Amino acid sequence: MARFGGVHIPTTTPFTERGELDEGALTDNLAAFATTGVAGFVVGGSTGEAVLLDTDERDRSLRVAREAAGDLQIIAGTGAESRRHTLRLTRMAAAAGADAVLLQPPAFYTGAMTPEVLVEHYIAVADASPVPVFVYQAPPKFATLVIPDDVVARLAEHDNIVGLKDSRGDLDGLRRWVEITPDDFEVLVGNGALLLDALDAGAAGGILGVANIAPASCARLAAAHAEGRRAEAAELRDVVAPLHVGIVGGMGVPGVKAALDLLGRRGGAPRPPLVPLPESRRAELEELLETATAAIG
Repeated sequence: MARFGGVHIPTTTPFTERGELDEGALTDNLAAFATTGVAGFVVGGSTGEAVLLDTDERDRSLRVAREAAGDLQIIAGTGAESRRHTLRLTRMAAAAGADAVLLQPPAFYTGAMTPEVLVEHYIAVADASPVPVFVYQAPPKFATLVIPDDVVARLAEHDNIVGLKDSRGDLDGLRRWVEITPDDFEVLVGNGALLLDALDAGAAGGILGVANIAPASCARLAAAHAEGRRAEAAELRDVVAPLHVGIVGGMGVPGVKAALDLLGRRGGAPRPPLVPLPESRRAELEELLETATAAIG
């Protein structure tokens, strides 16, 4: 059985009107999500605007999440451009109670990130990490570096590198990564529209931005697939996929946060330089949510 299977929600980071971390709102969101059947949360990921948070905020948000999540899993995003900062964030996350960490590759100096450099970097961090490590392949719109297949295969041999999150939206690529890694290496899909197909391909679960919007549907889809109820899983896929494509893929973090507000959760504005969802797209967002609600019944 997968240690980190099922659906994890990469949480948004709510801010107060003054732009500070809103710990109460984060607690409220996670407390509500914890009842929906999800396996846990990712704190400090792309959906959480981690690159716009300072180190103290990342630590505080993780500690708040750890308390709010109860027995559910917490995976902390701790990848940074320097190994020194990555190791600091990783040790802080472990001390705050994270069950694992999620590391995107250093990518600013892309030309210098040869396969040998990437392997050496990840192994050095995994050797020093007090908790298991997941490799993170970010979506193309964020990533300037795609991790080569041979690097994935080599990293999967390390005892403390237990899996990866693949957000490329490339089903063939995900299938290939499942095939070239050991059976106990957990590939998690990051594209909510591909959750069912990814599970069919051997993925252990997903870290899904769309699960902020439809957590119960995402969790039920994964459970239905695991229990062999594929027709039910396919029906849920038809609910989840348009929400991913239209909101997560089409509107980004501002759209996810606006959707949370409409659903009675705590979304709020993103942190500048990100801007809120334009009013001109609000009707589109409302229609997507209404259609999904009608489909769920």
